[in-house]
Amino acid sequence: MWVPASVSRPNLWHCHGCTFGCGFYYMFLCVVLILSPCNWAVAAMSDDPIKEWILTEGKATQITGTSSIGGGCINAAQRYDTDAGSFFVKTNRRIGPAMFEGEALGLKAMYDTKSIRVPLPYKVGSLPTGGSFIIMEYIQFGRSRGDQVTLSRNPFRSKKKSALGRKLAEMHKAAKSDKGYGFYVENTIGSTPQINTWTADWIEFYSKHRLGYQLKLISQRFGDSAIYEKGQQLIEKMHPLFDGAVIEPCLLHGDLWSGNISADTNGDPVILDPACYYGHNEAEFGMSWCAGFGGEFYRSYFEVMPKQPGFEKRRDLYLLYHYLNHYNLFGSGYRSSAMSIIEDYLRMLKA
Repeated sequence: MWVPASVSRPNLWHCHGCTFGCGFYYMFLCVVLILSPCNWAVAAMSDDPIKEWILTEGKATQITGTSSIGGGCINAAQRYDTDAGSFFVKTNRRIGPAMFEGEALGLKAMYDTKSIRVPLPYKVGSLPTGGSFIIMEYIQFGRSRGDQVTLSRNPFRSKKKSALGRKLAEMHKAAKSDKGYGFYVENTIGSTPQINTWTADWIEFYSKHRLGYQLKLISQRFGDSAIYEKGQQLIEKMHPLFDGAVIEPCLLHGDLWSGNISADTNGDPVILDPACYYGHNEAEFGMSWCAGFGGEFYRSYFEVMPKQPGFEKRRDLYLLYHYLNHYNLFGSGYRSSAMSIIEDYLRMLKA
């Protein structure tokens, strides 16, 4: 979707009082979305806007059945079967369409790289009783989701891990941004706002909008001044970790853990539920502690996107963002992991 570069997006999702529906910018964005070829515009309110879209723009004449699919801890998910094929629908009864609009933009950006398979988004809209929905392509999964990342000596599984690493690297190589680091809209990582203001310098972006933002939330929510202060020390001193690295703004999935990785019936990898932005490609591995990426995955990845000097030194820096986010989402059980990373880096950097 084309959006004029002149449109300013600071704090787009943060007008909590009016749930994203305020001001000239929102009206302008709706017009742009309505005119977009992908037509992700907020649906007109009706008794059932999901069925309305499926039976009109979805080109179905009848819905033959619906079934619930596990949607995680944030959203509900359903499969709609019709005479025009199946559709995958996610709903959230509490959050407005901003979250799903960000997801749709990310999915379409990844889809357009023609590299790794992702579900094509069709429609984002508001529910008449509150909340929102997204309708997208339904992809029939083949073997279990974990087959892409489970450590195994099975040759079939090793081949699939290689395919995931290679195709992910192809996406990173294909999609670069001339705007710098960030994304067209703010989105969410889990349910935490993810700030994507365009920034020319990667270290500044990651310091301010990733680590710094998470640390600020922790301080506000938990009053944890110790991790906040040490985290700020790390931010101030982490520049040497990037010495010698060539960093470009690559399109990232942004939340790549085992629950967001699957395979279709042909055995080709599928990634879903993104938190997309343009960033340093190594940041894609920040959720590796929940993904089980092994040697075959990394070897295949680095054949396409060569490993940069200092990769091993930076690896935990990218884990830190997600540990801090888990602290914010799920509480202090993740504090020790985050603090351990911070303190290890401070010792390494002799802070």
